[in-house]
Amino acid sequence: MSNWKVKTGLFLAGQTISLFGSSLVQYAILWHLTLEMRSGMVMTAYILAGFIPSLFLSPFAGVWADRYDRKKLIVLADGFIALVSLVATLFLARGFESLALYLTVAAFRSFGSAVHQPAVGAFLPGIVPPESLMRVNGINGSLQSALMLVSPMAAGALLVLLDIHLIFLVDVLTALVAIAILVFFVRHTQERAGANADGTDAAESGGEALAPAGYLKDIRDGIRYIREHRYLISFFAYMGAIFFLVSPAAFLTTVQTARTFGGEVWRLTAIEIVFSVGMLAGGALIASWGGFTNRIKTIVLGNAGMAVCTVGLALSPFVAGSLNFAVYLAFMGIFGIALPLLNTPSTVLLQEQVDSAYLGRTFGVFSMISSSLMPVAMLVFGPLADVVAIEWILLVCGILMLGLAISVRANRRLIEAGRRVSAV
Repeated sequence: MSNWKVKTGLFLAGQTISLFGSSLVQYAILWHLTLEMRSGMVMTAYILAGFIPSLFLSPFAGVWADRYDRKKLIVLADGFIALVSLVATLFLARGFESLALYLTVAAFRSFGSAVHQPAVGAFLPGIVPPESLMRVNGINGSLQSALMLVSPMAAGALLVLLDIHLIFLVDVLTALVAIAILVFFVRHTQERAGANADGTDAAESGGEALAPAGYLKDIRDGIRYIREHRYLISFFAYMGAIFFLVSPAAFLTTVQTARTFGGEVWRLTAIEIVFSVGMLAGGALIASWGGFTNRIKTIVLGNAGMAVCTVGLALSPFVAGSLNFAVYLAFMGIFGIALPLLNTPSTVLLQEQVDSAYLGRTFGVFSMISSSLMPVAMLVFGPLADVVAIEWILLVCGILMLGLAISVRANRRLIEAGRRVSAV
């Protein structure tokens, strides 16, 4: 087996193990708050706590991913998240349980995720050949989908058998395993690690890497790079619109299920399992198929599929008889299939097109957009869900998403970006 395949396999294995622990914590908190509160406002507060810190840190995290060793950044991010889970375990074990604690945990974990995401996105192209990026990202998506299939079942079982603080402890242990794999088994030499905009190394710049002015200069350079490559502006605007409109389907369907179909844990587990099975199938599809020759066309296909399913989630409760929840689950599964068709080529497009010296900052901006627009959307949709039926919110957003998928095909800049990627 090729050396890059061994390194990539070990890296993905470690990150998958870490994600498993994080998913257990995510589902444990989400279900606990959903079943106890059943409130759109509480969901909004939880989402804001999990996204706002990432919003503010993402620009700097992107600079770090370009300036410093990305492997060390991933280790530090995983270690910080594990430390947060450990502290939460101690508080919960002593009986200090409150909404404020869960929101604080979500906020601090968000700091770690803000550093982790651009570092991982920029790390993979350093060990994977360009022609294999789509396949590797598709495999990675399938692994994450498989975990999303297992995690809700495991979380549901553990919530019945164990106190929630012990689930946080599982997150600590899986993070330590992931760190050990990355440190001891994944050898990585990062070319131009910490490169400044002029091509010099940050380590040779007399400590500028630690100066606020240095960070601001690198952020400005990253913004200038994006402005000079106009397709990135169109791409970020398009993806930003999707992030905004998909937020109700992403965050309010658990509340919708509890309100409309019943608050049994098995129902919440069912929608997560079916969605995860769909994502697993979608990840396998994109890994084997590779998508259309033009990356943008594959993204639009995923956008359209998600739009149709969002409308389906809105209309399913109105199906007569006991089949309404089965129909709801069917649309949730198809939604899961469509998501990798949007996410995977979006990541690959950036990995293939963006200069390595700016890749971390570009992923930082991308993360900042997703981290800002989704909580902003929930500031609107969360309170609205307490006065308007969630079904109506989903219906309107689904129709708008479908219109977006149709209109983006007329954007020549984006279509041309997809063609340029196909030529790589």
